[in-house]
Amino acid sequence: MSVPTNAAAPPRPELLRIEAVQSGYGEVTVLWGVDLVVREGDITALIGSNGAGKSTLMRTVSGLVRTRAGRLLWRGQDIGQRDPAQMLGMGVALVPEGRRLFGAMSVEDNLMMGAYLRRAPRADLQHDLDQIYTLFPRLKERRAQAAGTMSGGEQQMCAIGRGLMSAPRLLMIDELSLGLSPLLVEQLVEALTVLNREGLTIVVVEQDVVTALELSDNAYVMDTGRIVRNGPSAELLNDPAVRQAYLGALAH
Repeated sequence: MSVPTNAAAPPRPELLRIEAVQSGYGEVTVLWGVDLVVREGDITALIGSNGAGKSTLMRTVSGLVRTRAGRLLWRGQDIGQRDPAQMLGMGVALVPEGRRLFGAMSVEDNLMMGAYLRRAPRADLQHDLDQIYTLFPRLKERRAQAAGTMSGGEQQMCAIGRGLMSAPRLLMIDELSLGLSPLLVEQLVEALTVLNREGLTIVVVEQDVVTALELSDNAYVMDTGRIVRNGPSAELLNDPAVRQAYLGALAH
């Protein structure tokens, strides 16, 4: 029996599943029953206004914030109470909002900090470092320069490179384009597209909704700590409610 050439491809395997997760800080609950799925090999976008809970969700997945209810499943295994080092060791890397580089350290030393938990031969680390320099040639040019003296775009490249040095299976980037020029954002988007084509699963938290939806395969919209909409990114980009709420004048 022949299979129609236009048959839809089966969904990719789940890498991360978030089920009814609640979390927050102190007595303040920020996330209220969040459900989200990240599939292997996809780019997933998380969009929403400032204060919607996007960063808290990324910090919860990376182990910086503990879950209060619900489950985090990594390839089907409950990982809700793992600490950040354990999460990084499993292959979950977070590029935090604001980059959080060691400003007085060189670019190369910052990159190597991303590999501090890896038990890999020096040759393997050097290979990965060379790959990052190929992806971001500016970092190679500035490898001996103090990271804090670089431009915002160069620092974001360094922060992404540091995350890549951990050899992640899932790279989460919190506010990819914050404070950057459109040209630099375009360069970062091209780099992430290359990484994804090579098989890396990526989650991007982004306030620039157009950039996020054009880059990603699937997207989730957050509002006040809840997922209020989700679906294929192309559909959300053309969703009148999403356009009205997040694209302003572009909605018309």
